[in-house]
Amino acid sequence: MKAITVEPKKPGTARLDDIPDPDVSNGSVLVEAIAVGVCGTDIEIVEGTYGWAPPGKKRLVLGHESLGRVVDPGVSGGLKKGDLVVGIVRRPDPVPCPNCAVGEWDMCRNGQYTERGIKEINGYMSERWRIEPEYAIKVDPALGILGVLLEPTTVVTKAWEHTLVLGRRAFWEPKTVLVTGAGPVGLLGALLGKQLGLEVHVLDRTETGPKPELVRALGAVYHTCSVADVGFEPDVIMECTGVGQLIAESMLAIGAGGIVCLAGIGHGGTVPKIATADVASSAVLKNNIVFGSVNANKRHWYKAAEALARADHEWLSRLITRREKPENFKQALERKPDDIKVVIQFSDI
Repeated sequence: MKAITVEPKKPGTARLDDIPDPDVSNGSVLVEAIAVGVCGTDIEIVEGTYGWAPPGKKRLVLGHESLGRVVDPGVSGGLKKGDLVVGIVRRPDPVPCPNCAVGEWDMCRNGQYTERGIKEINGYMSERWRIEPEYAIKVDPALGILGVLLEPTTVVTKAWEHTLVLGRRAFWEPKTVLVTGAGPVGLLGALLGKQLGLEVHVLDRTETGPKPELVRALGAVYHTCSVADVGFEPDVIMECTGVGQLIAESMLAIGAGGIVCLAGIGHGGTVPKIATADVASSAVLKNNIVFGSVNANKRHWYKAAEALARADHEWLSRLITRREKPENFKQALERKPDDIKVVIQFSDI
């Protein structure tokens, strides 16, 4: 079968490969791939800056944002042939640490977790893949190909859950949220903010193209200014870019008692000069919280699936701005100005 593979830490090694069909040892559920989303992590792996092949192997099958159709449910009692499913990405570490032992692998404390298509387990960018039934999440068939958005939705589902839990440390009635970054994670974070009944603002540097209109269609306000110039003090800032300048601005702009959730991952770049003690003093005096959030556990996958099912499907469909065939995967990995979510489509829905 065909699969998109790479030799991690070696740029220029990505290719469309012929590999054996997945062995039943990889999971009793056999799935035919429909689509796989492309994200920044995939690009980093292809560029040679990230990723680990399975033990004893040189190459890794890419892809962690999956959508597939069950071909053979195996011994699973909850799945049947034809079901649309998405595969959970992370697996608990083998020790396990206390969090992994109770199913909170997203909060792994020793870093020995593994991840499909990223760290030591082959991913979902292949014509067929296998999965353990307990790591397969059924998708509402009405979503169709939009089910490929489930994995990035889990990231912001967890981010919002933790934000609201932290807010309960005291009486708190959040009304406004500023989301920085109008990529897939930022837009999905804004969607969940609207579902929570909040006044949502989204900040991005892009002035044209689909992003501003998508934000407005959501009933949110779009900004292209600095965080300091949005004109209000947010109760929540969900930072989805990982850009140092925006992180620093967010920590200074958050309102009293507010929460800054860092949901974007950045690497290097110019770090703005800030008076660290002054920023810390502001956080102390305003009782602010700044925290990081990454990945998701099974609870978040279920909640994310529910959030997508009740969202406006026409709006969601506009997040998928390009579909490429597997043989054109290199084009899928090239960022274009109007891209939001690019998917590699292996078969029809």
